[in-house]
Amino acid sequence: MSGIKQPKPILRPEFWQKYSLDELSMPEWEALCDGCGACCLEKFLDEPDEPYEVEYTDVACKLLDCNTGYCSDYANRKQFVPECVSLTYDKLGDMMWLPENCAYKRLYLGKPLPKWHLLITKDAVATQQGMRAAGIGVAGRCVSELLVSEEELEERIVRWVKA
Repeated sequence: MSGIKQPKPILRPEFWQKYSLDELSMPEWEALCDGCGACCLEKFLDEPDEPYEVEYTDVACKLLDCNTGYCSDYANRKQFVPECVSLTYDKLGDMMWLPENCAYKRLYLGKPLPKWHLLITKDAVATQQGMRAAGIGVAGRCVSELLVSEEELEERIVRWVKA
């Protein structure tokens, strides 16, 4: 029924401070994502070394809209990109390659959300401005993997994503 507006998911107040990550509902889990898009960039990862050594490139998954920094088909992404990582609590401990601003990683490590996070500001414009001021996000800074050969990847390493 395309004309019916779906109800906004109910999020418990300050859930990220009151509950552990494994106690979150799916809408709460999804609300943690700041939308930076860094997890959608091609990267070089030295595993299983601890701490992880990761080098990000500015080359994004073919589904990432490089202008907005958002997935163009998030709901169906696994159909088009089978290797797309679904971030779950069970996998999080093995994903410390995520950027330092990532809410999932921060909470997992006992750190607070960044002050610009949407759950803190409750204002999308303020969040976007805060992210931009902090140098966070791939919007306008990446290119699609469809435009770059695999041989060129090492030449596309960037330092603006911090793990």
